[in-house]
Amino acid sequence: MINKKSGILLVAICISFVTLGFAQPKNYKIVNGIGIYGGITQYDILTDNFSTKQGNGWMAGASATVDLPHKWYNVSYTIQLAENHLGIAARPILLSNEEFIDYKVFTAQIALLMHVKLIGSFLTIDVGPMLQYNGELELDDQNQENYLIANYNNLLAKDIKEINRFNVDGAIGLSAGFSHFRLKAQYIYGFLNTLDKLNDNNLDQTGNPNKFKGNQSMLAFTAMISF
Repeated sequence: MINKKSGILLVAICISFVTLGFAQPKNYKIVNGIGIYGGITQYDILTDNFSTKQGNGWMAGASATVDLPHKWYNVSYTIQLAENHLGIAARPILLSNEEFIDYKVFTAQIALLMHVKLIGSFLTIDVGPMLQYNGELELDDQNQENYLIANYNNLLAKDIKEINRFNVDGAIGLSAGFSHFRLKAQYIYGFLNTLDKLNDNNLDQTGNPNKFKGNQSMLAFTAMISF
């Protein structure tokens, strides 16, 4: 009888250990990181109102990353500042030849990005939304402020400075590298009408009466160091 009771007790103990072994969740090490990055931008406004030329600028930013080893993605929060440039066709006087005059625009963006793992964390697709604040279009050369914008008879270069200050962007790109160094390529598209504010300024649109409409297009190529 004693042996029978001992056998039952032994089986009960073994079952308990097996149950606990399968019931306990596996522990994963979630790693948080801080990164700083910088690089170049290529900026444009996609519009039928103006003839534009993509220009080069610079970008700098910081990123807080959450590395999730048990998931198929990581997450990061970023803030980035950029000075962007683009050219818009204009002419000194009505009957002269057109040339591209240079504008610059400062942008500040905050983003929540998902990093889809293609080869672990070494190669990822980066995608997510951004909120943006930007300054006005500033002429690089103030002596060109009275140039006539191409496609218009009386619209001056200084008349189109007041673009929309806020935008909602979508970003998609690739990141490649190791834990402390990564190379990033990103395309950023503005969903809102960047030129919409010009429609409220009663500008002289002789020659092209169409509503002002344009969307921001930005490429960014950066290198990031993480800590």
